[in-house]
Amino acid sequence: MMHHKMMSKSHGVAAAEGAPKAKMPKGYLLVAVVYLLGLCLGALDMSIVNPARTVIQNTMSIDDSLGVWIITIYTLAYAASIPVMGKLADRHGRKSIYLLCVLLFGTGSLLCGISQSVGSFEMLLFARIVQALGGGGIMPVATAEFGTAFPEEMRGMALGIVGMVYGLASILGPSVGSAILDIFGQTQWQYIFFLNVPICLAILIIGPKRMKNAKMDDVKPIDGLGILLLTCMTLSLMYGLKNINFFNFAESVQETTVWPFLLVFVLLLPLFVLREKRAADPIMNLSYFKNANIIITLLCAVVSGIVMMGTIFFPQFCENAMMMKSGSGGYLLAILGVGTAFGAMGSGKLIDQHGVRPVLAAGFVGAIAGSLFMAFVACEYPSTLTVCATMFITGLGLGFTMGTPLNYMMLQNTDDAESSSALATMSLVRSIGTAVAPAIMVAFIVHASAGMQTALMEAMPKVPGMSAAMTQQAEPGTTTMELSPQTLEQLQNSDVTTVVDACKSIATDMFSQMEATDKASAPMIEKARDAYLAQIDDAAEDIQIAYQQTMNGGFRGMAIFVTICAALGLLLLIPYKEKRPAKAEKAAKAVEA
Repeated sequence: MMHHKMMSKSHGVAAAEGAPKAKMPKGYLLVAVVYLLGLCLGALDMSIVNPARTVIQNTMSIDDSLGVWIITIYTLAYAASIPVMGKLADRHGRKSIYLLCVLLFGTGSLLCGISQSVGSFEMLLFARIVQALGGGGIMPVATAEFGTAFPEEMRGMALGIVGMVYGLASILGPSVGSAILDIFGQTQWQYIFFLNVPICLAILIIGPKRMKNAKMDDVKPIDGLGILLLTCMTLSLMYGLKNINFFNFAESVQETTVWPFLLVFVLLLPLFVLREKRAADPIMNLSYFKNANIIITLLCAVVSGIVMMGTIFFPQFCENAMMMKSGSGGYLLAILGVGTAFGAMGSGKLIDQHGVRPVLAAGFVGAIAGSLFMAFVACEYPSTLTVCATMFITGLGLGFTMGTPLNYMMLQNTDDAESSSALATMSLVRSIGTAVAPAIMVAFIVHASAGMQTALMEAMPKVPGMSAAMTQQAEPGTTTMELSPQTLEQLQNSDVTTVVDACKSIATDMFSQMEATDKASAPMIEKARDAYLAQIDDAAEDIQIAYQQTMNGGFRGMAIFVTICAALGLLLLIPYKEKRPAKAEKAAKAVEA
């Protein structure tokens, strides 16, 4: 480690005296591409599923609360994998662990696709776990390689490349997902996962010959007990937090799906701390939590995870606001990707020039601006212009927030020799935000959907000429009638483009109940039914707007939640102490050493 620090200091002298910048090793460009491909895969798969989430739910007949597990279980397993893979990379080499992670990711992707043919949601969840175990090592290992292989004065630019690739893949993933659904068909979502397989094979073919196996020289016994304790703690904490209903907090924390898991975390925490103090090579460096700058970095990572996960519902928001069919909203996220690209490309160079704190602060400000615009403009006045403006503003903020600044802050405050573990710790903490955020945000959607039946019945035409008793029993506009299970399922699975058909099914149920109570008037009721269905067609626009505005209430709540979290991130940055010595000061310190 001393040798590595001496090399860094000598490099600082050369830079200060105007010596030529260090050149990258021959063939490193191909190695960089291999690492970036892996980064692209991991980020792409986190978001490419977004436009297909509702499609997968519908084809497997599951609701939103269960369907969100397609994403949540990935983030849980991803979080559990991160610290283990990061430590193994430091011990056994980045090359070995990186290729192992790619193999796991490719295998999981293949199994995800096969689960569609089998028709098993349980198999899909298992395959997502396998994917995540691989994905948990790809991001920190690849980022560590970029953060330490490039000269120090180019670190911001290098991490900017990582942030740009990761950000673009995350944001453009829904567009790719929508394109695949359009090409192969709405029910053929397995090709979203099969896309990963040939890319993984290419990495596994090129990587072994070209990559170097950078690792720590001082190898100590692996902290198996620490790994077990940390994994159990991580899963317990995230599962417990995910199950909290923030609309009914007091009661939900008393549920057996919440408090026992939070209690397990609390009980295991002191045991984990005690173990790490005694371990020869601890899985997590506890000294990180004694450094104020690192603590701020980790808290900002949680906030960035929440802000980033707000985008998983953007395809659904776009579809609702633009009255598009399910699965097609991902295309509009290309605009989000453009904004992210602008932010990510500039963030690295700006960090090198002005420091990391103002860049991250600009990202949080952009996230606040985009979320406020979405809540009070796009949700209130949905149109192509307002939706596209929301996408671009939010993307610009994400470009300054995702990846680059936080990676830079973590590497700036830790030793290069443990870069993989340090970045893995940050990714683990950020995963708390990415795991909990979808559960909180889907609660806004579910809460809004609870009033959907009433909103639709109020928008449906009233039936004139009925007796008061019959009106009280079955007229649309009241909620006393009972819908058939088939109609309820159709209503739950409907979107803004199919809600009129769902309303016709509601009306058909209504008249069927009337026929059942008055069989003598069946011919007259049948004629009235046909006339009423025609009235629904005439009121189609009002019904769609009622659906749209009801759902927009949920999206508005999500946007306000993201605004509050991003504002908290700004406050966290106030006490952060920037470490940006001038080149001359670096040289002086290097000479004195």
